[in-house]
Amino acid sequence: MKYLCLIYTDERVLQAMPEPEWRSLVEQCLRLRATLERDGMYLAGEALESATTATTLRVRAGKVSFTDGPFAETKEQLAGFYLIEAEGLHEALHAAAGIPAARLGSIEVRPVMSLAVGSTPPAQ
Repeated sequence: MKYLCLIYTDERVLQAMPEPEWRSLVEQCLRLRATLERDGMYLAGEALESATTATTLRVRAGKVSFTDGPFAETKEQLAGFYLIEAEGLHEALHAAAGIPAARLGSIEVRPVMSLAVGSTPPAQ
């Protein structure tokens, strides 16, 4: 089953990080990617630019609107993601615990829903 591991971090913490500490964090992320690839779990993953570069799009009553910045003001912003393949939630959580940014913020682990013609709405 596919799981999306969403990485949330306070961008101010990352921006205030000394360069050697930042480089170490990046190296840890690259090592995790290599481990996930070796274990056949890695499907995709990327770091994201600052939330200040985001544009939020909405379509209401057929009209498109754009807003600069993220959808909501929060302390932690979406900083990146890993898309992994895991046997189940336990394995996905174990893999997500290895994400270096978990020590700085939080990781949301969510199963990926398969959509197909005739799909039923998600359970509440």
